[in-house]
Amino acid sequence: MSEIPGDLKFLKSHEWARVEGDGKITVGISDHAQGLLGDLVYVELPNVGDRIEVGNACAVVESVKAASDVYAPISGTITAVNVALADKPETINEDAYGEGWLFVVEAEDNDQLNDLLAPDDYAELLEEDGH
Repeated sequence: MSEIPGDLKFLKSHEWARVEGDGKITVGISDHAQGLLGDLVYVELPNVGDRIEVGNACAVVESVKAASDVYAPISGTITAVNVALADKPETINEDAYGEGWLFVVEAEDNDQLNDLLAPDDYAELLEEDGH
């Protein structure tokens, strides 16, 4: 099983959220998710300035096997997107928790983070799923 960074929070749908020092939240998909999807060939990201709603689909990652929606772990406004993924979506496969980040959101309500899974809980979820 891949290493799960301790500073992240997770959705059951395999998105991760990292609270940055400036109060913004960086979002990506987990290493487990990229492993299930296989080689990513296309990423559709929200636009800077878009407002996203917690639990709603706000991006798409597409592999040779399937397209998968990416769900917002928190409501807020997009302040940055990882434009490098347009040319190199495989960066997510190589570094899901680092260079493979998807977007940054300025959160409207940080309390929503309390509804996300801690790394240990996410690891347990994966074990329960038999992965």
